[in-house]
Amino acid sequence: MMFNPQSSESSMLTSREMLLSTLETLPDALFVVDDATTIVYANASAQTMLGTTQEALVGNSFWCLAPHLVSTALYQAVLKARQTRKLTDVEYRSPVTQTWFHAQISPTGVGLAVVFQENTEPTQCQDALYQSEQRYRDLLEHSAERVAMLTPEGLILEISQRPLMDAQVQLKEVIGKSLTAVPWWSSVPHAQRQLCAAIEQARQGVTVRFEARVCPHPGRYLDLALTLTPQCGTNQQVEYLICRGFDITRYKRVEEELRTVLDTVPQFVWVRRPDGSIAYCNRRSHDYAHMMSEQCTEDEWLQHLPPADRQCIQGMWHTALRTDITHDEAVSLQFVHPEDRERVLALQRQALETGEPYEFEYRLRERQPGTYRWFLSRGVPLRSEERQVVQWVGTCTDIQRQKQTEDALHQSQERVNHLMSSSVIGIFFAEGDVVVEGNNTFLRMTGYNRDELCRQCINWGSFTLPTSKPSLFQQVHQELVVQQDTTPFEAELVCKDGSRLDVLMGGVAFHGEVLQGIGFVLDNSARKELEQRKDHFLGMVSHELKTPLTSLKLQTQLLRKQLGKQGIYNADTVLSRMEAQLNMVTRLVGELLDLSKIQAGTLEYAQETVNMDDVLQEVVEIVQQMQTTHTIVVHRAASPPLLVGDKDRLEQMLLNLISNAIKYSPGANTIEVDTKASEEAVTLSVHDQGIGIPREQHEKIFERFYRAVAPHQRAFPGLGMGLYIVAEIVKYHGGSITMESEMGKGSTFQVTLPLKRT
Repeated sequence: MMFNPQSSESSMLTSREMLLSTLETLPDALFVVDDATTIVYANASAQTMLGTTQEALVGNSFWCLAPHLVSTALYQAVLKARQTRKLTDVEYRSPVTQTWFHAQISPTGVGLAVVFQENTEPTQCQDALYQSEQRYRDLLEHSAERVAMLTPEGLILEISQRPLMDAQVQLKEVIGKSLTAVPWWSSVPHAQRQLCAAIEQARQGVTVRFEARVCPHPGRYLDLALTLTPQCGTNQQVEYLICRGFDITRYKRVEEELRTVLDTVPQFVWVRRPDGSIAYCNRRSHDYAHMMSEQCTEDEWLQHLPPADRQCIQGMWHTALRTDITHDEAVSLQFVHPEDRERVLALQRQALETGEPYEFEYRLRERQPGTYRWFLSRGVPLRSEERQVVQWVGTCTDIQRQKQTEDALHQSQERVNHLMSSSVIGIFFAEGDVVVEGNNTFLRMTGYNRDELCRQCINWGSFTLPTSKPSLFQQVHQELVVQQDTTPFEAELVCKDGSRLDVLMGGVAFHGEVLQGIGFVLDNSARKELEQRKDHFLGMVSHELKTPLTSLKLQTQLLRKQLGKQGIYNADTVLSRMEAQLNMVTRLVGELLDLSKIQAGTLEYAQETVNMDDVLQEVVEIVQQMQTTHTIVVHRAASPPLLVGDKDRLEQMLLNLISNAIKYSPGANTIEVDTKASEEAVTLSVHDQGIGIPREQHEKIFERFYRAVAPHQRAFPGLGMGLYIVAEIVKYHGGSITMESEMGKGSTFQVTLPLKRT
């Protein structure tokens, strides 16, 4: 039998037409798709189901043109049939129409044939599946997350209700479409590019995390933190993607506000990723980096250093610069002092490896080449719920002044330590009345030991004598409270063994809940002993000289009278001069004797009613007879002032003041003495027009043996005892003495004494 090609071709065409005719009459929707899920054929029922024509369907993606048929269950069944090349059944509910479908997927020569049967009455198995599907849909609809199931190419298989509400679109408008083409991504080109890159990475099996700002509809923006997670089948091929998005809009707004604040703070603030790369730097950091980039290079400023320093720094830099340093590390290290770079790099890397917070100090370069400032760097890890480090937040604070203060404090502490170890000055610290600390010298002086000091067994009250004048220590305490320090004063301390120690003391106080103070003690016993011996010597010499001088004076007066009777008048002048010199020596000896008595506390005073006018009159007459070069002008008070005291000592006081006024005003002719009286006191003023007293000597003029003239000025003889004795006499009588003086214009001494009360 011969083969007829035309007959065979005609037969094949007839069979194809019959097959197509048969397929067109099927009540179930039939789609034939290729391996790329592109529609090759759709029967009449399929066209009716989708409401379109054969021409509109063929050549387009099934997932894009059949949104109410698309679901994750169908997509997984298609993948299974393609991989196994076996008939696959699946029952599922359309997320768009809520209609149940039974789909049969069978392999064909061109790809797959998918037949859909609509089920209006679910079976018992379908009912259980329905409940599971319902729970799944409820989860998607009520989830706070924005969740979508995507094909590896990024087509939407399922999506939760939240992103649909954001964009105000229907589910059927987005199912089967590319996620990058939906409005909230397509309207923001930068975000769309981010998503495309993330989908491409996820297709390769990589979980991708990123942040993006999208626009669900005009006028509204959302900041999302997204995660694309690939889901693989048994063959380890990516079957579909899960896209999860968290709304971080509020967080980003707070972050922007925080960054605005951070841009105003003086510290460097930065954020690093878990791998150590820099994610954010505040404006201060940017300004510093920009300023440094405008400065000369490191090689230029290194040339200004001494050769030895330059070699040292270069060696440290080359040691620190290893080949595994990242770009961000190199950028940060270029401003760090060469001697600190290796340490800083090691500490930063250790923190990244351990995930523990860190803190260290280091030096950063300043604008001036070769100069650095100290900074304190702190870093804290931010962790996820899984305790994974997601970010590092750090600050760099300028501590240059603090370091300078620390250096100064260290030097001060060293000086204090040297002072505390002094073998001459005793130093102690007291809180209230208890001595809480003291150096060895203080313990040696007082006889206490370190154990007693530690047990706080040393009380300030144990150092004072029962018979000591309470006014002295009260005055010292008052000075400490008011002015927080006290002028040095002499005191006598009682040591642990009961012995007494003459000391010179001073101190400062600190106010708190309890008055705290630091005391300084200098052993004054040697000087006091020397002064006592000197005073004893002066008293003994004065006493021994007084007797022969008195006898010599009497003999001189007797000789002058006898020679006068015999008519030998030429000797009278000589003897008068001798008598004047004897009077001067007698006066000096008397003052020395008074001085020794004052120091010993044995100077005696009489108690009687004294008319100050009479005392002044007697003193003026005596001085006027002895001193003929000056006229003493007296201005008396209206009524004679009376007071209780020692008449001889008051005369001695006036005699010293007027004699000094005459002695220190050689170029003047008059000395003025004024007397003024009130109901309470009498005031005596002695004014001269002499050489005056320098201002810096005003406070010392009443000290023992102090003279206001230089030692080489022989024209003004004296031992510096007169004003000291005057001050002691005034003090005994309860009065006060003041002085006003100006160089070249004279001095005025003013004494105020309380009057006798009737």
